[in-house]
Amino acid sequence: METSYPPSPRLRALATAVPPYKLRQEDVEAISRKIFASRSEAFDRMRAIYGNAGIETRYSCVELDWYLEDHGWPERNELYLRNALDLIRRAAQDCLAQAALSAEEIDGIAVVSTTGIATPSLDALLIEELPFRRDIQRLPIFGLGCAGGVLGLNRVADLARARSGTRWLFLVVELCGLTFRNQDLSKSNIVATALFGDGAAGAILESGGEIGPAILGGGEHTWPGSLDTMGWRLRENGFGVLFSRDIPDLVSNLFPEVLHAFLYASGTRLEAIDNIVPHPGGAKVLSAMTQSLGLPEDALQHAHDILRDYGNMSAATVFFVLERCLAAGASGSLLLSALGPGFTAGFTLLEHDE
Repeated sequence: METSYPPSPRLRALATAVPPYKLRQEDVEAISRKIFASRSEAFDRMRAIYGNAGIETRYSCVELDWYLEDHGWPERNELYLRNALDLIRRAAQDCLAQAALSAEEIDGIAVVSTTGIATPSLDALLIEELPFRRDIQRLPIFGLGCAGGVLGLNRVADLARARSGTRWLFLVVELCGLTFRNQDLSKSNIVATALFGDGAAGAILESGGEIGPAILGGGEHTWPGSLDTMGWRLRENGFGVLFSRDIPDLVSNLFPEVLHAFLYASGTRLEAIDNIVPHPGGAKVLSAMTQSLGLPEDALQHAHDILRDYGNMSAATVFFVLERCLAAGASGSLLLSALGPGFTAGFTLLEHDE
């Protein structure tokens, strides 16, 4: 007796969105020098990060001068709620337009975000803005950080796979800039000024459909004793960024083994992957990945280009890379990957036959 497997859900639409304020890296460096004037020696030792980050521009939901002032947690979170809702609304509308679907034809909605708090959740706020059905299933996902895009996609793909014929709207929004606190003189906070930006992405997953890349499966690995590698420290005036300077070394030493294990369990190998689509956490992380996996120098060029143009938008960034890859004509097998707090690696396999 043959075993019948449910069809792979398809990525029927994919869209991205950024807020209105475009920040040039040299302007960010200049204003950071003002902010960290009391630690001028430490700042001078670290200022090379602005040039070495591989970033030229980023986007923010507030103007650059906002970062000069002190801001409390209520103000930050109010800005988060207003701007996150605006971005996911835009991404949702673009996805619906691409797929030629109405909001009423969506069966479930999931929203990934780790840079603010929303209760009611962002998905509940969104269904007050767009005419979704009132029996729509909702899934807010918090706490996965930069890995949230890939891991969230896997969760939603499983839900779509379990119910043939359903359509899920998957949204990711991160407003990393709002977490910056100008009284925090830690190295992590200084590095954050050179790295992070704001952005959102959306996708429509359709179970039983025939349009778009098929989501074949996903996986993840959480390393033991790694909780202090990446995350938030909650402070009176908001989230305080935490990430280890050892992340590139962890990628070099630990990432290849778990990636190869995931691919082996999925019945494939790295050499058979046509397109690698990583979350570009930073230029050093991409370089460590390229070298440790023995990839050609240009294998991750789209990721480098997105990092250059948008910075690290946490969980949303990998979908900017995927969007650019598909626009450039990528086909065959695609491997999405990301690293986030836990410390966790996430993977998704797609197959795209044009």
